Amino acid sequence: MAAGTGSPRERYRSQVRAEIKELAWKQIAVAGASGLSLNAIAKELGMSGPALYRYYAGRDELITELIRDAYRGLADAMRTAVAEPESGIADLARALRRWALADPQRYFLVYGTPVPGYHAPGDITGIAREIMSALLDVCADAQAVAGAPDAFDAHLVDHRQWAGDHQATPAALHRALAFWTRLHGLISLELAGHFAGMGFDPELFFTTEVERLVAGR
Repeated sequence: MAAGTGSPRERYRSQVRAEIKELAWKQIAVAGASGLSLNAIAKELGMSGPALYRYYAGRDELITELIRDAYRGLADAMRTAVAEPESGIADLARALRRWALADPQRYFLVYGTPVPGYHAPGDITGIAREIMSALLDVCADAQAVAGAPDAFDAHLVDHRQWAGDHQATPAALHRALAFWTRLHGLISLELAGHFAGMGFDPELFFTTEVERLVAGR
């Protein structure tokens, strides 16, 4: 719903839901998603626990909303990164890292340790597939997949399930998987502070790894 539209009641409800999400992110930054407490959020907003449940039915609905927002933000960032005809896999890599560094807690909510007892609804998977589709589009470029082994699909249980409806070749899928796993490994280690004191520049190391991926190594 666009700002300034809807009835006063609808606008108030949207405002309160936004405030709840903002406080939820603050809690997650301190205690992680598993420590999310709707009662604590209600107390900070000056309302009772039952009153807050008029805006979110429970913890899982709130977590789903946060994950949905995070995925949407990343999908937008990646689409923007490849909007120009000359853009490629390196642009996606930089966009992914910028998005992660801008808000580590948001990154870890979607790509970190699963929240105990939480099960994401189907539409979350759909949004995640948008991100993978953008990656597969780039990797389908003939130059991007040069040298990637066509036989890679024989080692996967069901590569079509991972690719969804995207008509990705085995070579494009190989490149996409290598990109996704290697860069997420680097980003996760950097955000968790494991590179601190190791005597190298994480950004430079990231850039070097992206260059190796582009070159098919």
